[in-house]
Amino acid sequence: MTIKVGERLPAGTLSEFIEDETPGCTLGPNSFEVEKIAAGKRIAILALPGAFTPTCSAKHLPGFVEMAANFKDAKVDEIWCISVNDAFVMGAWGKEQKTKGKVRMMADGSGTYTKALGMEFDLTARGLGVRSQRYSMLVDNGVVKALNLDEPGKFEVSGAEKLLSQAKA
Repeated sequence: MTIKVGERLPAGTLSEFIEDETPGCTLGPNSFEVEKIAAGKRIAILALPGAFTPTCSAKHLPGFVEMAANFKDAKVDEIWCISVNDAFVMGAWGKEQKTKGKVRMMADGSGTYTKALGMEFDLTARGLGVRSQRYSMLVDNGVVKALNLDEPGKFEVSGAEKLLSQAKA
């Protein structure tokens, strides 16, 4: 069952590759409980089928990187990019896309969290395994306030511009 507006994000864990060691976060992949890191925050989430894929790399993620300051102005605390890739791949893709300080590259390596959201997309027939559908959502203190789900193979409603307008509303 797909998550809906008004519902709370499910419990689960996402991983993030950390380049710079800080208190509490060592170098390399760190796991985070979604409930804890979403608590008390307003978060813009974009999710997509895969790191380094054409539409994801050329259109979807870049829009959020370019508009990161606009999201901050709209009182969004963080932007997360979730994909069914491991933390090393997400970290490398984030470095290539210059997301540091703008978008947290959150890995869902086995797709467990994506399945908990009801957002999995089976691309096994194309050799890609189970991935995430393309969507964006606005979350406030763990509750979904807006959800924009694209049709398979499309990039029409989940872009940064639409989610930013929802965050400003």
